[in-house]
Amino acid sequence: MTILKNLTDLTRLDEAARERLNDAAEGMIARASAWSDVNTGSWNTAGLKAFAPTLASAFSELEADVELIETDGFEAVADNGKAEAQETGPVLQITARPEAEVQVVLSGHYDTVFPAGTFEGVTDLGDGRLNGPGLADMKGGLCVMLEALKTFEAGPLKDKLGYRIVVTPDEEIGNFASSEYLTRAAQAGALIGMTYEPAMETGAMSGGRKGSAVFDIVLHGKAAHAGRAKEEGRSAIEAAAEMVLGLEGLNGKREGVTLNVGSIDAGSAVNIVPDLAIVRFGARAPDAASAEWATSQIQALFEKTTARDGISGHLHGGFYRPPKPRNGAQQALFDAVHATGQAIGLDLEFVDTGGVCEGNNIFAAGVPNVDTLGVRGGRIHSHEEFVMTDSFSERATLSALILHRLADGRLDAKRIKSLMGN
Repeated sequence: MTILKNLTDLTRLDEAARERLNDAAEGMIARASAWSDVNTGSWNTAGLKAFAPTLASAFSELEADVELIETDGFEAVADNGKAEAQETGPVLQITARPEAEVQVVLSGHYDTVFPAGTFEGVTDLGDGRLNGPGLADMKGGLCVMLEALKTFEAGPLKDKLGYRIVVTPDEEIGNFASSEYLTRAAQAGALIGMTYEPAMETGAMSGGRKGSAVFDIVLHGKAAHAGRAKEEGRSAIEAAAEMVLGLEGLNGKREGVTLNVGSIDAGSAVNIVPDLAIVRFGARAPDAASAEWATSQIQALFEKTTARDGISGHLHGGFYRPPKPRNGAQQALFDAVHATGQAIGLDLEFVDTGGVCEGNNIFAAGVPNVDTLGVRGGRIHSHEEFVMTDSFSERATLSALILHRLADGRLDAKRIKSLMGN
């Protein structure tokens, strides 16, 4: 109780940070809106590469080393059933005071789910809400992260805390090219992680998160003329249909595990027995044992399907983000963040969710983290995405106060991390 009471106290330094960030609110909103106007859809490599220098320039306002790192890309299964190399934008990596006793890893992403030309422009919806692509998820969050760090570095505690920031170009499609940078940054001495996904419109934040998988199953059959020699063909679509029914049939078989087939890419003319089908699906699981169960069930279905006469194939993918359940460390961090929020009149709630983010990766690297420190908003991943403008200063202040408490020891990061096994 004493620790939490100290966290709820608002110091003069906290008050100065709050005043500064209130004054910075309009600038944050303007910057997020300008960034939203630049399309950075996950598959828009040209757009990602064009925007990355703007992002690097903005983060150069920090007292830190800033790097743009080209990745090796990643493999994805193309419509022809072959795994092909995919290029993406650079990773932004920022390092400050690596010798400081308290180390924090911060993360975010600059890609959005919107392809070029599909959702453009910022619209004022009234009632303190702005509509625009990526405003909440998560260009607004990046602005909050940056301004909170600038405010922290303007104060007297900066030398007590160092950080590594990783801003990725591919979070919305799985961090396949950038996950190694998240892991390395987390394992370079970080005690606490801070990620800037949007909070809910109500201000609620994410607690436990499920793990997430993406699979592509490629099935090969044998083409034949559907009229003259149907019996000589082996339909990859028929095999895929059996596979899909089996996958969807796994729902409800184990608590918390869900599977969803997103698409079947297959077929051409109706007079040709189709010789190729690609089943693309996702899976979610609440814990490691459930993820292992789901993977084994998927493997069994694949083996059954490819045992059909004339059918072969391969399975691509897996659980790329492990589950992030509540444990002792996570709950202690949530309690500390809740108490910090009380210092500025926030009553933060942490709600378990099936969604995933880079916080899963950081947790898997052994670092407790809070991953919805970004702006309040809603309807993300839709053309109705919106951000609450009053949340820019609110959420930046929350982050600045967390940094203050980490640096002055009121928020005991070492103790919290020591609870990761509980």
